[in-house]
Amino acid sequence: MSGLAIKNVRKSYGAVDIIHGVDVDISDGEFVILVGPSGCGKSTLLRMIAGLEDITGGEISIGGRVVNNLPPKDRDIAMVFQNYALYPQMTVAQNMGFALELAGAKRPEIEKKVGEAAQILGLQPLLGRKPAQLSGGQRQRVAMGRAIVRDPKVFLFDEPLSNLDAKLRVKMRAEIKALHQRLKTTIVYVTHDQIEAMTMADKIVVLQGGKVEQIGTPLELYDRPRNVFVAGFLGSPAMNFLEGKLTGGSNPKLQLPSGTSIELLAAPTQAEDRNVIIGIRPEDISFATDDGVPATVTVVEPTGSETHVALEVEGKEITWVMRERAELTPSQTVKISLKSPNVHFFDKGTQQRL
Repeated sequence: MSGLAIKNVRKSYGAVDIIHGVDVDISDGEFVILVGPSGCGKSTLLRMIAGLEDITGGEISIGGRVVNNLPPKDRDIAMVFQNYALYPQMTVAQNMGFALELAGAKRPEIEKKVGEAAQILGLQPLLGRKPAQLSGGQRQRVAMGRAIVRDPKVFLFDEPLSNLDAKLRVKMRAEIKALHQRLKTTIVYVTHDQIEAMTMADKIVVLQGGKVEQIGTPLELYDRPRNVFVAGFLGSPAMNFLEGKLTGGSNPKLQLPSGTSIELLAAPTQAEDRNVIIGIRPEDISFATDDGVPATVTVVEPTGSETHVALEVEGKEITWVMRERAELTPSQTVKISLKSPNVHFFDKGTQQRL
């Protein structure tokens, strides 16, 4: 078994608490992504798993063995860094086999494992080159190959795609996911990019301020976010939020602070007559077929398959993703409908899901 258990893990620098009692269970062969904004503690947590940071409190176990006091080399992990961390004077083959050489492996074994990893990653024609002769994507594949040859229990990835251009990031996302499906090794992957998290992970851990906000599959977090933070963090463009009081009973309406009422399709009974925040994703907004909500177009951004429209509703900016083609211009007034079955309701005070 190569699972990973993080139990009540804490990290402090002096009097400053960085990680506040994190609990995460990762099954053998699972692809788990730690995601959150800059400074949320995700890289610190990954470095504690790797043994590059001391643990202030709690317990980390890999394959059922507690590793709190073990040095990185004895944890049976392999880490892929953001900046590749390749030796410039070595060839690709030497970089990939160096850890095995340090471990005392024989030359035939090193060549065999390097060759197998190179075949998996399509690096055979590059084995004689040095890092300076490689593209960013090729260097990242070499860094991944160096991890593969060690056959670790757990792979750790620390924002490995952040130095690549947008097109190459998409390609490398698919390569890493395919690699996981082939090797079936446990992966813990850190990113601030929620698109990477949504497209690659079996399970996502959303962190904020050193605390776990929610753990679940990508679609669980997207469809049923636990609070306003998770709802706004996952999804691109981000979820829209409007505040007001829910009224109307079986014909629910959101009464905005200005007095305007917005008709909704349905609402949870526990939200009735409460001050709430409603969340609606940009793709769930539509043209109104009845009275609708007046909105002013501020920006129109065609992307080809869809159009992103920035709207102003009573001083609040929201985003609408249109799948149909429509000729909209800035300053134009349109009427939109928020009557979607996918509206999310949150308590205004606690910001927790209702």
